[in-house]
Amino acid sequence: MKLTDNEIRDITQHLEAGKPLPDKYRFLLFDDKREVELVWSGKTGDVCNVVLPFQVIEQVDEPRAESTVKMQMDLFDAQTGRQIKGWNNKLIWGDNKLILSSLKNGALREEIEAQGGIKLIYIDPPFDVGADFSMDIEIGGETLTKKPNVLEELAYRDTWGKGADSFIAMIYERLVLMRDLLAEDGSIYVHCDWRVNSYIRLVLDEVFGKENHLSSISWRRSSSTGSSKAISRKFPANQDTIFFYKRSRNYNFNRQYLPYSTEYLKRFSHDDNDGRGKYRISDLNTYSSKKLEELRIDNRLLYPKKEGANYSYKRYLSETKGVVIDDVWVDINFVNPMANENLGYTTQKPEKFIERIIKASSNEGDLVADFFCGSGTTLAVAEKLNRKWIGSDLGKFGIHTTRKRMIGVQRQLKAEDKSWRAFEILNLGKYERQHYIGVNPSLREEEKQKQLEAREKDFLDLILHAYRAEPVSQFKTFQGKKAGRMVAVGAVNLPVTRLFVEEIILECRSKHITRVDILGFEFEMGLFPNIQEEAKSKGIDLAMKYIPRDVFDKRAIEKNEVIFHDVSFIEIKPHFKKSSVAIELTDFSVFYSQDAQNADVNLKNGKSKVIVDKGQVVKIFKDKDGIVSREVLTKLWTDWIDYWAVDFDFESKKESVRIKNEETGEYEDIWTGDYVFENEWQSFRTKKDRTLEMQSVFHECQTGRRKIAVKVVDIFGNDTMKIVEITIGGNQ
Repeated sequence: MKLTDNEIRDITQHLEAGKPLPDKYRFLLFDDKREVELVWSGKTGDVCNVVLPFQVIEQVDEPRAESTVKMQMDLFDAQTGRQIKGWNNKLIWGDNKLILSSLKNGALREEIEAQGGIKLIYIDPPFDVGADFSMDIEIGGETLTKKPNVLEELAYRDTWGKGADSFIAMIYERLVLMRDLLAEDGSIYVHCDWRVNSYIRLVLDEVFGKENHLSSISWRRSSSTGSSKAISRKFPANQDTIFFYKRSRNYNFNRQYLPYSTEYLKRFSHDDNDGRGKYRISDLNTYSSKKLEELRIDNRLLYPKKEGANYSYKRYLSETKGVVIDDVWVDINFVNPMANENLGYTTQKPEKFIERIIKASSNEGDLVADFFCGSGTTLAVAEKLNRKWIGSDLGKFGIHTTRKRMIGVQRQLKAEDKSWRAFEILNLGKYERQHYIGVNPSLREEEKQKQLEAREKDFLDLILHAYRAEPVSQFKTFQGKKAGRMVAVGAVNLPVTRLFVEEIILECRSKHITRVDILGFEFEMGLFPNIQEEAKSKGIDLAMKYIPRDVFDKRAIEKNEVIFHDVSFIEIKPHFKKSSVAIELTDFSVFYSQDAQNADVNLKNGKSKVIVDKGQVVKIFKDKDGIVSREVLTKLWTDWIDYWAVDFDFESKKESVRIKNEETGEYEDIWTGDYVFENEWQSFRTKKDRTLEMQSVFHECQTGRRKIAVKVVDIFGNDTMKIVEITIGGNQ
């Protein structure tokens, strides 16, 4: 567009003064034909294109055996029914932005396309500003609120730190990646409520095109109107909105129906006993001679009983499917607290609700996905409906809850003599510095780098000061030194990965360092104990320690009250019977603390609180006179265990990642040096059944030496492994 001399002069003056241009120039300078657009601070068209390798750390082929397991002699042995080939469903832990980018641009894209692509995506993003990854855990008849870890808290701040601006920026980029992952005939459902639905609709129009909007579904969550407080000054909020968009005009949709009411069914009162069942008589208001002849031949035409009256015809009940479901859903309530499917997630959706969506927009054998999977409802329903699935979540507790739920679904399907698919649990590996959270995205690249370095230095200084370590500078992977041990600090917003530790081991070997402490807010699933055993074989003593949240409390640091606790500790005992082995879990120790600092002082008279203090869950009560009493709720070491599982032949499947060879452009499978945990037997607590078996069934094995791995997940959702080497046959 041609600018006037005055406009050119005005633009020049603004630029020379370093001032932003008035909004009107946006439309004069750039050819932007959008009629309506949602604008937010820091909006950019840039979308993440990072490709990180996926690491399969665990595989669950089938429900556990309830009695002694015989050796599998053939790939298709009928006893275990293991799925040897074909698509494995995928449960991925990590930031879904990086997951989506890696799925879109990485090696797994080819595998996804081979399944026909992703036909359906359902997401229920964290649209509630108060949803902060906290979880209530029942223990000893009390409720402990598990606080979010630092990674989860940073993700929460990234989503809601600047209010709606940061939420929209977060969801926009992810929706673009989801759109690009969807099959051409795929569709997406985005669940939200009154807090953000007006923003979400505009974002979806921009990403998918308003011509691809199909429905705005209103779901009445409950038949109840809520408390008197909730309804006293306004109409009670009792609906969510689900936006339904197609990828292109060639989308799949299967109309859904509700059953007819009893009153309506009474209208089908006629039966000619000709095998076609009951029918009702309906007027034939418009017709052709051809239509009349068809009805007559089919013995369905009823002639007028008097002159001038209309024809009528027989409408058979067997030919109707029910009442068409429209975009107002009032027949499904939220998850009943007493329902078997209730897992204690405040945002958990009913299985019937998800079932309707999956049936409407996918077919059996299709691939569906949920990238905010939470407690795994979408994945559980997809499995029951014979769909393939991909799910991801940033919360490790959510991943663990979903793992238990999917094993439960496998057990249910096996009991019903139905088929199921194996599923894998995956990590994202090889995180790089540029993926750190907390750098202002609107800065230029050089300024971003400066801000990143400044924040990283402040972070390291804080951690080293709290750990009472002195800084060092002449090393690549170490930042400090304490009592003759080198100290390496993991990133503030990323888990300590195998790659991170391998680089530490390399520097140890090159500089003859033998004792190392690695500090991290979070550790990659499946990292322990293999990486420590690998280091030990090279003469290096690795100690892994969790960085507590208290490092951000200046008073706790000044009083030297910050405790960096060790990772959990497992003891097991193998039992032998001829050529079979069973594993008994004999001890488990954790070293957590939460809210323990000054808990007695901060508690008001007449109040109680559940805390975690040095590996014990404790209820503190202060009576009206200020006298404090403490009751330990974790009376047994088993109280800390939520789940444990056994792999009876740990080194039978190598863990590999697919990485593109930059020279050939082809993807290659690279062994990480670790092994996949093949989940062959497990015992876990559920909301309805809190019991836990402490010994596995006997598992028949080939004679010779082998390694057995035991994985334990504690009530906070953190996992630890123990590997033992045994001999089958001969002298045990």
